[in-house]
Amino acid sequence: MRRAEFVASIGGCLLVMMSLVIIWSARLSVPGGVYVSELGAEGMHTAAWFEFALLLLVLGGSAIAWAGRRERSRVGVLRAWSPAMSLWIGCDLFLIASQVTCTSGCPIPYGSTFNFQDFTHTLVAVLAFAAACWAMLQSAFAHNHRALAVFSSVAGILVAVIAATGGIFSLFRFQLELGSWLEFVATTLAITWLVVFGAVLAARLLREAASRSALHEPQQAVGESH
Repeated sequence: MRRAEFVASIGGCLLVMMSLVIIWSARLSVPGGVYVSELGAEGMHTAAWFEFALLLLVLGGSAIAWAGRRERSRVGVLRAWSPAMSLWIGCDLFLIASQVTCTSGCPIPYGSTFNFQDFTHTLVAVLAFAAACWAMLQSAFAHNHRALAVFSSVAGILVAVIAATGGIFSLFRFQLELGSWLEFVATTLAITWLVVFGAVLAARLLREAASRSALHEPQQAVGESH
């Protein structure tokens, strides 16, 4: 089981990193300011690649969540469920967002061009980000992971503030190019945190395996001496 968890954490990290590379490659192929969801909008030449990137993120994030399903926060309300459950919820929402994309131009949440498809995509995307931030907050108070706790605290705050700022800019049609870059920065931070979370899990599993091996070797040596 531990070996399977190690493979899941490493494999998940690789899938998630591939997702980030594809998202940024797609972004750099589009001139001007575009928000993350616009890469998958109907009619965009990046739509298929963006869908693929989200599916990679869903698969990789789910694998990392499974590997870290035993992790728990030590703070009351954050212990209601595990960070893994928050990640699974976020992955489910991103899966919906990958299949229910926004319409051309990704209209803001009001006006005549905004429809139910746009509403669905916007809602699940916002909730997915919220689930990711909640997982970061839970990990900030996890047991025996001081480095991960510090990184999770910083990443969670930055992702929430930066993404919210970009979203507000979008709502008020203010500094749209800056707002779009802020959203990409928040997305990058969130995905980077997921990779770090998976890497920390893998490193811990390696240490545990090394400890078990070190304990087992002296016993073998004693047995052979007799």
